[in-house]
Amino acid sequence: MKWYKVLDINDLKYPFIKRVKAGNTTIALVGVDNEVCALSARCPHAGEDLSYGWCKNGKLICPVHRYSYDIHTGRGSVGQGDYVDTYPVEIRRDGVYVGIKEGWLSRIFK
Repeated sequence: MKWYKVLDINDLKYPFIKRVKAGNTTIALVGVDNEVCALSARCPHAGEDLSYGWCKNGKLICPVHRYSYDIHTGRGSVGQGDYVDTYPVEIRRDGVYVGIKEGWLSRIFK
């Protein structure tokens, strides 16, 4: 796992939804209730950017078709039959970090 700093600690002000990059991965970083979650920024339903959505009752809502995803598990709401990837988050002294698993190709072709 490789950790990427995606937000400076001074910019950590709740609530928020930000689009950030962790390596080559685009993330929707969600901060609610003094907790930070990281989900794929791309909605699997229509490909829209989830970071333009909003958070309600622990779900990130797509701004286009209102599909919703649990911010902890990435599971779509009942009846959707889809999900978004989630990523581990660490809050350190200097910032917020998101962990991205490195595949075997990324280790070979560095």
